[in-house]
Amino acid sequence: MNVTANGRKPRLLMLSVSAGAGHVRAAEALRVASQSFDVEALHLDVMDHVPAAFRKLYTDVYLTLVEHSPATWAMLYRIMDKTPPNAPLARLRRAIERLSTVKLRKAIAAFAPDAVVCTHFLPAELLMRERRRERLAAPVHVVVTDFDLHGMWVVPDMAGYFVANDEVAFRTAARGVVASRIHATGIPVVPAFANAHDRAACAAEFGLDPDRKTILLMGGGAGLGGLDDVTARLLAIDADFQLIALAGRNVRMLERLQAIAAQHTRRLVAMGFTDRVERLMGASDLVITKPGGLTTSECLALGRPMIVHAPIPGQEERNCDFLLENGVALKAVDATALEWRVRELMSKPGLLAALADRSRALGRPQAARDVLRVVLYGGDTL
Repeated sequence: MNVTANGRKPRLLMLSVSAGAGHVRAAEALRVASQSFDVEALHLDVMDHVPAAFRKLYTDVYLTLVEHSPATWAMLYRIMDKTPPNAPLARLRRAIERLSTVKLRKAIAAFAPDAVVCTHFLPAELLMRERRRERLAAPVHVVVTDFDLHGMWVVPDMAGYFVANDEVAFRTAARGVVASRIHATGIPVVPAFANAHDRAACAAEFGLDPDRKTILLMGGGAGLGGLDDVTARLLAIDADFQLIALAGRNVRMLERLQAIAAQHTRRLVAMGFTDRVERLMGASDLVITKPGGLTTSECLALGRPMIVHAPIPGQEERNCDFLLENGVALKAVDATALEWRVRELMSKPGLLAALADRSRALGRPQAARDVLRVVLYGGDTL
């Protein structure tokens, strides 16, 4: 994609949906990576351009279901996967989405993109209709943000599909997508996760000892217990490692973790929300996390082995299967299993190293750039 007819740079639009953080992070990865290309880039979160009632329905209901009624979400996930796009309920859902996204469509028209990349199926469906009604000429691409393909991601008239690996590409073609439009690039991560990080320098940033094994704990709950309980249980293990516990935006949890850290001044670093996750991973030998598509892709990009827990039914269960099948992660079904896994890995450095080697080989740190090469240049290298 070269300079446009009026002499301006090509405009690249990324559209995400903040129902969970992964879709937004994938779009942001593309925006940051676009700085290496001669384009004008914009990232819009659909939920910033819809009525509050729609946003609450779309995001809060999803988050409530996965947290408090995962069995219900699992059932809905399976039903929606098999529902034909012309089914009455599917048509009703799309009609509600269209009525709720007038402001978004105006923002898209104002930017006048030359290409669009969607990291969620909702904007892809909206723009499919806009293209059919000849209100949008720009090609629209879809980035799938998990290690599997749900039926709702298959949207007609998309210029390209970008998926995690060859197996997901095969599954996408089996859904009827033309093979030439499918690209197994990996899931985009911000360029910071593609850079080499000096472990000692990363450790020094957070007051860690670079000569000791380090575990990064990203969340508890759903069978493991609260983050503070998990942290205390891990610190009770008789092994020489240090722990980083991330509380995110949970201020009360951070206070509890800081109280624990005061009793373990050389073993625990308690942190709240941070934009330096890549540096924390760079300082770590093992990551304990839920198997979200973006977090696990970031771990793979840096070659970090994982212990995964509490997968959301549907997409995260399938992510979990992928990680276990490829030997880059272990799974903890509860707090006892987590303690066992950590004990095993800390006592068997060869096992930990083997997981790390396989993780590094499986990672796709340049996925964002590879997506953009196809979108902007048809796959040509720079």
